[in-house]
Amino acid sequence: MTLSVSTRIIEQPRMTTEDRYWQAVLARDRTFDGAFVYAVRSTGVYCRPSCPSRRPGRDQVEFYPEPQAAEEAGFRACRRCGKRGHETRAQSALVTGAVSAMSASDEDRPTLASLSKRLQMTPDRLSRGFKRLTGVTPREYRDAQQLSRLKASLKTSDNVAAAVYDAGFGSSRAVYERAQSQLGMTPGTYRRGGEGMRIGYTIVDSILGRLLIAATGRGVCSVCLGDSDAPLVKALREEYPRAAIERDSRGLDSHVTQIREHLSGRTPALDLPVDVQATAFQWKVWQALRDIPYGETRSYAQIARAVGSPRAVRAVGHACATNRVAVVIPCHRVVRQDGSLGGYRWGLERKQALLDRERTKSKSDSGS
Repeated sequence: MTLSVSTRIIEQPRMTTEDRYWQAVLARDRTFDGAFVYAVRSTGVYCRPSCPSRRPGRDQVEFYPEPQAAEEAGFRACRRCGKRGHETRAQSALVTGAVSAMSASDEDRPTLASLSKRLQMTPDRLSRGFKRLTGVTPREYRDAQQLSRLKASLKTSDNVAAAVYDAGFGSSRAVYERAQSQLGMTPGTYRRGGEGMRIGYTIVDSILGRLLIAATGRGVCSVCLGDSDAPLVKALREEYPRAAIERDSRGLDSHVTQIREHLSGRTPALDLPVDVQATAFQWKVWQALRDIPYGETRSYAQIARAVGSPRAVRAVGHACATNRVAVVIPCHRVVRQDGSLGGYRWGLERKQALLDRERTKSKSDSGS
């Protein structure tokens, strides 16, 4: 496939993983705490990236993925930041217990107050620790679990009311109040595969091949890239098998113009309303993607830290893979830790083309 991209590819030296780690150490970057530890050969001590101790020479430093690996290599924990590390691990264990309790049966789903009492910590401390380690508050986590149960029940139940109560909702009013923002439709509509929904779509040429844009009355629900029209339309209909899906070129003119101008580099900032289903964690990841500056990239690990879940690198990758509004939510700006592209639903050639164009445009605008 040949893409009509007229940008000049600028070769840039790539930072190695250790280069990135060393920069984090020099900056005492707390967002890297938990991603690695660094050990100093001259002192026999290992530290967290944010440790306030005096920085050693680069030639004295070794990096390890976790404290245990550093200890197995003969290093001991730093007295200044080691205590905080032990406290963090202890808190992690408590939060893990809270997650287990919140994932229990519907009849025994504890509140924040009862959880904090059971774990012998204040509600505020539990809430802060929970959000730091999972990326969401306890309530958001419970809501996401409940919504997941509801979606599963709706797919197997013939009765919406039964599915609502099976998922643990006390009333149908509660779920209908959340339906539009979290399901993107009412529970009944979701159960029927989008029946009753009206989705308009159009397919146009773009610098990256054929571009499908689909939207409901609430916002863009699909942006797909491909080589031909038929597979794009098929994917949209499979997503909403019973929705009323019609071609609507005029009604989507504004969306088409904005996305095309964004792809060409004329409008770096793209802010379109979206109408997609997502868990609380997915929304956090997607918002973090939209916060990546035009012309820049972030690693999956950096996004995981940005949403408060440094260990959830695979979950971040999954959230990127399930993004149904390409470009609008710029998952192409996420790369591997070593700077390589990783994956992209619409092909690595398109991902590289997007990044090259954005970098070139950004450099041109800055005058460098």
